[in-house]
Amino acid sequence: MRLRQGDYQRETVFGDDPVAMARRWISEGGPRLHLVDLDGARDGIPANSECVGEIVQAAGVPCQLGGGIRTELAVRTLLDDVGLDRVIVGTQALKAPEWFREMATAFPGRICLGLDARDSMVATEGWRDVSQTSALELAAAYADLPLAAIIYTNIARDGMLEGIDPETLQDLQQLAQLGPPVIASGGVTTLEDVRQLVDLSVASPRLIGAIVGRALYEGTLDLEAAVELTSA
Repeated sequence: MRLRQGDYQRETVFGDDPVAMARRWISEGGPRLHLVDLDGARDGIPANSECVGEIVQAAGVPCQLGGGIRTELAVRTLLDDVGLDRVIVGTQALKAPEWFREMATAFPGRICLGLDARDSMVATEGWRDVSQTSALELAAAYADLPLAAIIYTNIARDGMLEGIDPETLQDLQQLAQLGPPVIASGGVTTLEDVRQLVDLSVASPRLIGAIVGRALYEGTLDLEAAVELTSA
């Protein structure tokens, strides 16, 4: 299922077999699976761990998950028991900075900082609350940690199939100067969007990848072509 701009009232269901869908993207060359527990993001606690575990078992590639990860128990369970390669934390990075530092230190290279932004300001609680903290400010506060990556999502573009805007490219460029690896998310719609990110990564080598969702389901982006372009 995909949302538009993180709005739970604007959802589209693309299939009822997540494991089969995961196998499809892997067969087309996906090097890693990005999973989102939408129920978890809304309710503040992981809610689909059994299904996620089935996907991880079937995938054969590293998998990462975001959504509702706000306790040490959730982190440990998802990494150690469910078998995820890494988890993405957003809300608690803003609201519980000491806890986030502890988790990133305890699980080096396995915690991603999820920066979900509206007008460059951090949004939390499943994107329903927008803070007064800028994404760049929050990222800079954690740049010294052994993060797996900073994942930056422009909420206004997410699920809208409108492409990546210049403001997002500028934000990504600034984030890539901080040190941790950066992954773009939200708005990647066509091969041209991927090409723009590849071009940006030449000058900003810490920009290491992009997350693609609705564009694959809607058919506006061919995954095999995108992977080939990023591997060139």
